[in-house]
Amino acid sequence: MPYLIDGHNLIPKCGLNLASMDDEMELITQLQSFCRSTRKLVEVYFDGAPAGQDGKRRYGLVTAYFIRQGTTADAAIRRRLKGLGKAGRNWSVVSSDREVQTEARQAGARVLTSEEFAHELWKSQLPAQAGEEKEIQETSEEVIEWIKKFRERGKQS
Repeated sequence: MPYLIDGHNLIPKCGLNLASMDDEMELITQLQSFCRSTRKLVEVYFDGAPAGQDGKRRYGLVTAYFIRQGTTADAAIRRRLKGLGKAGRNWSVVSSDREVQTEARQAGARVLTSEEFAHELWKSQLPAQAGEEKEIQETSEEVIEWIKKFRERGKQS
């Protein structure tokens, strides 16, 4: 299930700072990692783009929409939902805006607050970490077994 995300709602929930010059790219980097681990597509919307810097940009499985000043990411997400029609029920919408949440529910989309999605984003990183810990554990056990075998061979000679 792909995601429509209000980026500026999500940034502070992911431990990032809206005042940072690179806040949007830092979030996109986190979303790219999420997409790789979950194999999901993300469309993220950022409002307040200065003239000439608005538009759509692709970053792997993440599509970022930089919405020009004078309109909002909320409005762009609502337009996208309407454009999806009945297919909207196949999407998840991440926004803390109640109007966007209401329209998403009416479209049949799954709705998550920015806090809920930030938790999913965080959890998506855990399997890789848990897998790495398991691999280290297995490697350590293998090393111990080899040491035992070498010691046994040393005693036999």
